[in-house]
Amino acid sequence: MTSKSQVLNSLKSKIKKARILDLVFFTVEDWYKNKQDCLDRIHNQLNTTNYIVRSSSRSEDQEQSSNSGKYESLLNVSRDNLPDAINQVVASYGEYADPQDEILIQPMLEDVVMSGVLFTRDPNTGAPYFIINYELEGDTTAVTSGASAGHTYVIARSCNALQDKRMLRLLDLAIELEALLGQPNLDIEFAYDNKKQLFLLQARPLIIKSLHKELEQHALLSKIKKKFLSLNAKHPYLYGSRTILGIMPDWNPAEIIGIRPKPLALSLYKELITDSIWAYQRDNYGYKNLRSFPLLIDLMGLPYIDVRVSFNSFIPKDLEAGLADKLVNYYLDRLEEEPFLHDKVEFDIVFSCHTFDLHKRAEKLKAYHFNDDEIGAIVTSLKNLTNNIIHRDQGLWIKDIEKIEELKIRHERICNNDTFDELTKIYWLIEECKRYGTLPFAGLARAGFIAVQLLNSMVAEGILSADERFCFLNSLDSVSTQMTRDMQQLDKQHFLQKYGHLRPGTYDILSPRYDEEPNLYFDWNKIKRMTSHQKDDFKLSLSQMRQIETLLDEQGIEHDVVGLFNFMKLAIEGREYAKFVFTKTLSDILSILKQFGLKNNIDVDEIAYMDIKDLLKHFSTSWDCIEELKRNIQVNIEKYKITNQIILPPLIVKPEDTEQFTLPESRPNFVTRKSLTAHVVSDLSDPEKMNGAIIFIPSADPGFDWVFTHQIAGFITAYGGVNSHMAIRAGELGLPAVIGTGDKLYNQLKSASRIHIDCGNQLVEVLH
Repeated sequence: MTSKSQVLNSLKSKIKKARILDLVFFTVEDWYKNKQDCLDRIHNQLNTTNYIVRSSSRSEDQEQSSNSGKYESLLNVSRDNLPDAINQVVASYGEYADPQDEILIQPMLEDVVMSGVLFTRDPNTGAPYFIINYELEGDTTAVTSGASAGHTYVIARSCNALQDKRMLRLLDLAIELEALLGQPNLDIEFAYDNKKQLFLLQARPLIIKSLHKELEQHALLSKIKKKFLSLNAKHPYLYGSRTILGIMPDWNPAEIIGIRPKPLALSLYKELITDSIWAYQRDNYGYKNLRSFPLLIDLMGLPYIDVRVSFNSFIPKDLEAGLADKLVNYYLDRLEEEPFLHDKVEFDIVFSCHTFDLHKRAEKLKAYHFNDDEIGAIVTSLKNLTNNIIHRDQGLWIKDIEKIEELKIRHERICNNDTFDELTKIYWLIEECKRYGTLPFAGLARAGFIAVQLLNSMVAEGILSADERFCFLNSLDSVSTQMTRDMQQLDKQHFLQKYGHLRPGTYDILSPRYDEEPNLYFDWNKIKRMTSHQKDDFKLSLSQMRQIETLLDEQGIEHDVVGLFNFMKLAIEGREYAKFVFTKTLSDILSILKQFGLKNNIDVDEIAYMDIKDLLKHFSTSWDCIEELKRNIQVNIEKYKITNQIILPPLIVKPEDTEQFTLPESRPNFVTRKSLTAHVVSDLSDPEKMNGAIIFIPSADPGFDWVFTHQIAGFITAYGGVNSHMAIRAGELGLPAVIGTGDKLYNQLKSASRIHIDCGNQLVEVLH
């Protein structure tokens, strides 16, 4: 390709699927030699009084580098201001500008109703998708400048059933441009005016860093669609007439292992939690028995929660079948109506426990044809279930705390057994982790969720203020709080003995543990000079205690006020403690897997592609497993290339969502009520830069706790729910945070240099 000006000029007489505005262009050399001649050409050839003056450098829009947005372009320039505008564009080329660089002038496009950018491939992987980022307003630069996250529409190139006429015209334009320019990877800027005319504003090569071999997309998506249709069918052991698949509901895999985990991380997550343990815990706590149902579905390597199965697992066992079926269908309908709630289903859609405001919240069911008797039955059932879980003496959560302590003993017993080889240690650590680690953790996570729901309902009922709620959370002494304190009180050796097993990406063998790369995570010289976080004293007034006591009596909750707050404190702290303990076992499993690989000439990068079941099945056989494992790893490496070529929406509601979808708007979770303005840091490899910054973290994974040993101003995560580890941690520290923005908003904010967060008003704004 040549310059932007020359490409548009060449296409103007050839293109059939769109219009190109009239244009005049000249070189920097021409401008300096005879400015008046250049201005005369503009006035004579362009019939307008309102111009756009655009850069057209020879270093822009090339196959090796686009330099997109590097140089000035000025909108709405009047005739009198043309010379100054042209000079500004020339100045943006720099002191040593190429004399053959050009300036492009066109009439300013008026009455724009839609504008944006179309990529003919996924810019990250080169996967065969049309990706259209657009804005339904008049600013043609809103998307390209990053001023707006806009809307994103994704269409598989193999899709042949596109309904939206505007999108169909854009695809026709893209295909025409690919043929005219002889370039399969294009970045196309476009606009529609209020007369439905389509304008081409720019076409340039799309720079793709890691282009994979293109796969047979239609066949792959057909298999995903077939799997969805199978899961979507009526099932005799499930309530609800259909399903939805999502990356964030319930045991949200997007937060814990990411949307494209490598096979080892994915298979470990399934083995330790989502294949069976999750269902055992729900059954133990009084919910519907779903022990034979896997919760996580693998769609070509992309992990999705079967939401119908999840919603079934929140149905109390004693609820009548017809009412349970009606309730699950209601949950599914609500999620389809408000997809932005996909990371908040347990708070904003599902009724999974008793709360002080449950009667009021359940009133919304009347709009969905539930009668008073049905609502009463749901409330009573949830009350009985909640009493069994939170009971002061026989509460199910108490036994789970005892089990977690047992894991510590069993963990040491296995790891210190010198007669066990690596395979034996891995097998038994996984078995112990399931029985005494993830199973009680799942129970304590449920208890912790109920605690937060009860706390929130006190705010909803006007007993506590939002600030008092945060004060209570801030008063907790969780593992994360203890870690921050221990960093200042313990020497490096003893600190790493206690916390060294933690790692960002808990299931990722390629993520270094704290004790493997301590200097990557901590500045040991600064830690001792850090100011300790001051804990708030949480107190209830006599009036508040009486109000809560009255509600406990009236609603039949079998607790007194002190006992209830003790439960809430211990359940929330217990959840974090249980996670801390079981992740030590998991982290040691990953370390032993590394040793296993070294002994058998399997590189750690290859171990990341191992399916843990391929290894575990060899524990009970004498057959040599190494060669088979190596073959399976190579197969999984090839499969992972397919995983990288697949793009799916956060929620799959209907079969066609596998081929075309609009990315849903996210509603992030804001923590604290504070506001701040600070610079942005997204590269966490240099901790020095993090001080005073708003940092960006992909997920709300507990392995990122190390960031709190630095003086950060706040943080933002792409994934994570309102009750995620990092949300709780931010609440404890009183640290402003935006949790679970989704990919689109996350990438927009991350590209800024400075942003403003107002948690109280739930606003986040790019400043520059």
